[in-house]
Parts: sequence; C-alpha cells; structure tokens
Amino acid sequence: MAVTKWIGFKLDAPQAKSVGVAGSFNGWDATKTPMKKGGSGTWVARVSLASGRYEYRFVVDNRWISDPSAKASVPNPHGGTNSVVVV
Repeated sequence: MAVTKWIGFKLDAPQAKSVGVAGSFNGWDATKTPMKKGGSGTWVARVSLASGRYEYRFVVDNRWISDPSAKASVPNPHGGTNSVVVV
C-alpha cells in the first residue's frame, strides 16, 4: 500500500472569485480540486498524495498561473512554468 501525505496548497488572491489547483495528480483538471477562500483572501486546499514528484498550477478565475511561493518550477509546453512539489 502506498504511503500518502496531506499536502497543503495556498495562494493569496483576495480579488479572485474562484481558485483551483490543477496538476499531474488530478489529470490537470481545473475543477477537480477547488480551493476554499479564507477571511484574509488566502485560498487553501489540501490534497492527499502518494510519494513522488508532481507538477501543478493554480487556476484563478479561469487564468492559469504558477505558484509564486513554489520552491521549484519547470518549463511547460505552453511557454510558462509549472510549479513542482515533492512528497
């Protein structure tokens, strides 16, 4: 059985109407992992992930952005970058 860990994603976007996290862990589906807005305008989500390396991006009001606080990123085929998290 694979070991999993809860990984937290956080983005400060007080003006946003909706935020999700899409990545290699959810088929890059912007609707599968919606984030919840806290009182300070910070959006959060927790995802249970098995050990490994995952690429992801935030989807803010249908606009894909990289995680400004990610420790690592890699170029993506769309001319931008994907953020990287290692579990």
